[in-house]
Amino acid sequence: MKLSELQRKDIINIKDGKKIGKIVDVEFDIKSGYMIHFVIEKYNFVKSLFSTSDDLTIKFTQIKKLGEDVILIDIS
Repeated sequence: MKLSELQRKDIINIKDGKKIGKIVDVEFDIKSGYMIHFVIEKYNFVKSLFSTSDDLTIKFTQIKKLGEDVILIDIS
């Protein structure tokens, strides 16, 4: 699967069913060359009033299902 295909999918939190955002980037471990995080641009209604960043990082262990249209994640 290409990054461009992942970027078209909505990110959904399985805890509450809310759309979190879209993938905008991937972080790599320089030493190992493995991907370690997705960088998610949060939707406006998810942004916290006290947040200084509009981005959220999620680990690959938080991904529960890659669907055709969505990616289900578990963030508490």
